[in-house]
Amino acid sequence: MDFNFTDEQSMLRDTVASYLADHYSFDQRRAMLKAPPHWSPTIWKAFAEELGILGAPFAEELGGLGGGPVENLVVMQEMGRALVVEPYLGTVVIGGGFLKHSGYPQAEALIGQIIAGEAIFAFAYAEPQGRYNLADLKTTAKKEGGSYVLNGQKAVVIGAPYATHLIVTARTAGGQRDAEGISVFIVEKGAAGVTTRDYPTVDGHLASEVVLENVKVDGSALVGPENHALPLIEKVVDEAVVATCGEACGVLAKLHEGTLEYTRQRKQFGQPISAFQVLQHRMVDMFIQVEQSVSMTYMATIKLSDEAERAKAAAAAKVQIGKACKFVGQNAIQLHGGMGMTDEMAIGHYFKRATMIESAFGSTDHHLARYEFLSLGQAA
Repeated sequence: MDFNFTDEQSMLRDTVASYLADHYSFDQRRAMLKAPPHWSPTIWKAFAEELGILGAPFAEELGGLGGGPVENLVVMQEMGRALVVEPYLGTVVIGGGFLKHSGYPQAEALIGQIIAGEAIFAFAYAEPQGRYNLADLKTTAKKEGGSYVLNGQKAVVIGAPYATHLIVTARTAGGQRDAEGISVFIVEKGAAGVTTRDYPTVDGHLASEVVLENVKVDGSALVGPENHALPLIEKVVDEAVVATCGEACGVLAKLHEGTLEYTRQRKQFGQPISAFQVLQHRMVDMFIQVEQSVSMTYMATIKLSDEAERAKAAAAAKVQIGKACKFVGQNAIQLHGGMGMTDEMAIGHYFKRATMIESAFGSTDHHLARYEFLSLGQAA
């Protein structure tokens, strides 16, 4: 199978990499995270206007670049290398995914706002009791005439502090864990009844606990089929999982590169510690984990268009990524020693991001069990 990028995809990768090298250095990122608003609207505007990458996976007739999952992979991989905190995943991959796949009547207008950098989405799906079960929902949406009234609580909504819109999963029928009876809504963050408690995550991102109290939305806020939205949610989440794996590939590569560089500089007994055979073996093992992660991620990206294989490929890639994040991250810190966790060294920041990625959208154990169920022909 051909894993090579096209000329256009290679140009996209080089464009993103070049811009981030000039405007998103480690020191620039650290300074940005320490001062409000703890992300860069200027960088986001540049993504939209200078680079045009917010339109990477959207059709040309919508103002995009005519790409798809591979373009998301290219962008996310470079963003992983630079530890970008701006909400490309939540807005372009997840928000854009729901708009593209749902047949939403206002999709064209909202996608135009995403491409222009005006609309920012955050995915409010996780609940305190839900673990990784997308169908475990206490949040309700009750129909009142032509409107819906939403009530519930969403946990760890990444990117919500700077979002303009929330994509909310809610139960419109059935029991708490039923596969049927689930619907998706687009809710303006500033709507009456929406309250948030914002906080930073360990890897420098921002998240919120979101409370919905009698939030009334028009019927046009419904995305996809009422009561039957779980397949749509699973499809978009699989795309988000694979895009996150792409980001992880960039993070893992930097962890390995940083460790190689450090061991060549650090001397013990009069020679660089990279000369010690046992450490050479360790770094080779790290390299193998990185390369396996890249291959699994590329394979999963290609299979996102195959409905029969999509979920299994996404789960398999996430298992490999989870194992690699743990192995490569922990060994990078061990080889750096205690200084690897200091704020001044980049390696600790990459380790923190790798640790968060390991549990994003489901832990390694969760996706291993999911892969097993899918392989046996059972529902995940």
